[in-house]
Amino acid sequence: MEEFQTMGIILLCTAAAVYLVTPLIKRLSCVIGAVDEPNYRKIHSCPMPRLGGVAIYLGFAGALVFTQPMGKTETGLLAGCTLIVLTGIIDDIWGLSPKAKLAAQVAAAGILVSFGITVEFITNPFNNASGVIFLGKLAVPLTILWIIGVTNALNLIDGLDGLAAGTSAIAAITMAIVAWVEGGAFIAGFALILASAVLGFLPHNFHPARIFMGDSGSMFLGFTLAALAVLGLTKGAAFISVFIPIIILGIPIFDTLYAVIRRYRNHRPIFEADKEHLHHCLLDMGLTHRQTVFAIYGINLFLGITAIILNILSTEKSIMALIFLVILAWAGMDRIGVPKRKGSPVVNTRKLDNPSRFKGL
Repeated sequence: MEEFQTMGIILLCTAAAVYLVTPLIKRLSCVIGAVDEPNYRKIHSCPMPRLGGVAIYLGFAGALVFTQPMGKTETGLLAGCTLIVLTGIIDDIWGLSPKAKLAAQVAAAGILVSFGITVEFITNPFNNASGVIFLGKLAVPLTILWIIGVTNALNLIDGLDGLAAGTSAIAAITMAIVAWVEGGAFIAGFALILASAVLGFLPHNFHPARIFMGDSGSMFLGFTLAALAVLGLTKGAAFISVFIPIIILGIPIFDTLYAVIRRYRNHRPIFEADKEHLHHCLLDMGLTHRQTVFAIYGINLFLGITAIILNILSTEKSIMALIFLVILAWAGMDRIGVPKRKGSPVVNTRKLDNPSRFKGL
């Protein structure tokens, strides 16, 4: 009972610290020029400070350093997160090329691997007697590929006020529940600390946002969630355990997958930003900004609950449920129109905010 009280205090302090630090980061962003200017493919229509991710990182890192024993795993996680946040800060202020960001992401993922944070095995679904399949030399490249993929997936869905933050909070809480059920209490604690840091930032970021998290935030959240998944959710003995992180992060992962396929089909650069993601489709259907965000929150909650249920089902039932979930997701995305986007830019029809709103931030 005392442990739960202590964790509760840590989570409340983390959320409060991020909430109080964010306005200071907002002013700093304006002073140093870390501002997101509106353009044809963006939803916002006035300049916005965009270093909010620094506040989330400071809350998470502070809670980790001051409340957790800093062993090898904690040190590696913090070192990798620090590099990814520094990369995001540079990109938010001066801008980085896709190749430079990718190189930094590989380096940050390499830090995790060097500290032993890797996917070492997967469950063998075809032979219960053999238990698991050890990845051997494939462990490092697969781990790096997973971390980079999730890092960029969260970065790509950061297109509406509060969307990436809320998605990350739901994913982190789901990871905490699954890890706790699997006996990984310390991973559950890390995930809850991350969720509390995000929830402390969300009031400043929800529509109408007063600050964006920027690449420093979206890449940090994607990177950290990917690392937590490697640490806790892929270690289970059940066959479904390898799919649990993919289900929890289903929205950013599948939205990114569709984006890559769509851009390839339309002969456009894969790293080229566009206005054709899931949230853009929902906006085109007539949903308001908040309705779109809440709709995607709902999908994330559904996927999170599904992941928790799949984790406790038998292997046969979980496989059947997983197949049904994939079919349902494919049909839903097709109905919304995500795969059918042809690449034409969507014009921002929102009324231009008063530019003076930015003055005095």
